Amino acid sequence: MCSPEHFAVEYAINPWMDVTTPVDRDLAVKQWDRLRETLVGLGHEVHLLTPEQGLPDMVYAANGAFMVDGTAYGARFKHEQRAAEAAAHHAFYESQGWRFIAPSETNEGEGDFAYVPETHGGLILAGHGFRTEIPAHAEAQEALGRPVVSLRLVDPRFYHLDVALAAIDDSNVVYFPGAFSAASQRVLTQLFPDAVIADDEDALAFGLNLVSDGANVVLNSEAARLAGKLKAAGYTPVPVELAELKKGGGSVKCCIAELRH
Repeated sequence: MCSPEHFAVEYAINPWMDVTTPVDRDLAVKQWDRLRETLVGLGHEVHLLTPEQGLPDMVYAANGAFMVDGTAYGARFKHEQRAAEAAAHHAFYESQGWRFIAPSETNEGEGDFAYVPETHGGLILAGHGFRTEIPAHAEAQEALGRPVVSLRLVDPRFYHLDVALAAIDDSNVVYFPGAFSAASQRVLTQLFPDAVIADDEDALAFGLNLVSDGANVVLNSEAARLAGKLKAAGYTPVPVELAELKKGGGSVKCCIAELRH
């Protein structure tokens, strides 16, 4: 995770960003702190990336790489405003002694990659359409040695896979069908017949931008309806208020890079 101490909406690179809406940075830091404390309270170890002046989106730490079994496939951001973040993430992963593979192709880390470890021996779901380019899917497959399934995103409000789909345990997902092309919806139905299906209200509340440890699902507190669906499916929803960080087009998952080592 990376503190939002420099967070601001200074440019608009997704439909959620409005440069005329002020950000309360102190409140953003408080909400982010509460998210970090929630993860620690659930028994997880949280590593911190040092935020850098001039990179207001660094708080969205998930976008910097995608890690499976101790190997991190690095990010290469689509927009120049975020390009310098990649080096900070590269330095972090190497400082921890983890294997890092630098990308040649445009991709935004866990923003567009999800991992489902017990489906087909470990399956990577990969989004494209707005940020990550399709050649990065093949590059990730080579880097990480896991099969990749490409899913096309068709609604600009759901510009990253992680605002439309999330793994909720080692073999299942929750997703909003309307974010995907008809063919990608069919693929998801075949792969995950027991998936939790979200509606547009859940998705627009950033409910799918969540993190799950297989039992506890940490999600945006605005997504009360999705929390109910997850509870009915046997999970424990853990709501967290992140209204300030939503102004940049992200929520719980965007703030968390999962270190699968």
